Amino acid sequence: MRISPITLRRFEKFKRMKRAYLAFWILIGIYILSLFANFLANDQPLIVRYHGKLYFPVVHFYAGNHFGLGATDVPNYKVLKQSAAFQSDKNNFMVLPPIPYGPNEALLELPGNPPTPPTMQNWLGTDDRGRDILTRLLYGYRISFSFALLITFVSMVIGVIMGALQGYMGGFFDITMQRLIEIISALPFLYIVIIIGSSLGTSFVTLLIIFALFDWIGISYFIRSEFLKLRETQFVEAAKAMGVKDRKIMFRHILPNALTPIITFLPFDLIGAIFSLSALDFLGFGLPAPTPSWGELMHQGMGNLSSYWLSLYPALALFIVLLLIAFVGEGIRDAFDPREYSKME
Repeated sequence: MRISPITLRRFEKFKRMKRAYLAFWILIGIYILSLFANFLANDQPLIVRYHGKLYFPVVHFYAGNHFGLGATDVPNYKVLKQSAAFQSDKNNFMVLPPIPYGPNEALLELPGNPPTPPTMQNWLGTDDRGRDILTRLLYGYRISFSFALLITFVSMVIGVIMGALQGYMGGFFDITMQRLIEIISALPFLYIVIIIGSSLGTSFVTLLIIFALFDWIGISYFIRSEFLKLRETQFVEAAKAMGVKDRKIMFRHILPNALTPIITFLPFDLIGAIFSLSALDFLGFGLPAPTPSWGELMHQGMGNLSSYWLSLYPALALFIVLLLIAFVGEGIRDAFDPREYSKME
């Protein structure tokens, strides 16, 4: 597919905006790292050599009978490493990830009672259950950003389809859908989450469906207005006169000319999704325990005001991520500003 000169100019302008371009690659880089969080922060070893055999616990579960335990036992590799059976063979070895703590591992052997303050062993301290905060922040970023990407994608698809149908068809269908949208918009989002969560549970999929029911409305307004404007243009009238089907006119002729609102709206929809999920986790209506969550860590901080690290580091992580996304959104908005390219178009 050939990229138009205007689109190339927009991408080049975005690349020249150093703050937005750098923020974009920082976000992508951290997200890629978080996708491999199992290899960076985990209590499961990357590789274990035990009595001449190699094991890879980080990617595969091994029953306890592989290490001299019962078949139904779950091996604790840190205890195994210190055992006499493991130490008796000099060829045995174990390689743990750079951060040797699992997201739900309770480090109860640390001095004092949890939550424990930051140390050289736990750079950001532990939470009220003795779990390493840095590990949970890394896993929490993966969950939050993946959730936001899925929500944004689903919302964009639904919003584009509904907005396109409303703007292109108009008339009775448009009025009916507008009234339906007004009804959905009037529903209290938090109450819906509480009601559905109390009956079905607040799983990842459940929250994804609830968010998708509400989040598509904003983009549908923009797409509807673009289609209402573009359906009267000459190239659409020419396509109709040539007998082109409405579906092709909508999605092959009008939609490519209405992409600017979608692209500029996307980063700010990401911000809303990440912030909303963190807020629900903070209130206790988000993802179920023990899922790593920034909002849940900040909630712990409210109950342990003297343990500053419980609130400071998750809030700082959330602030930095939202700020970086805002920088990207600002850059995209400026790069795709239609006023600059109106003369060319």
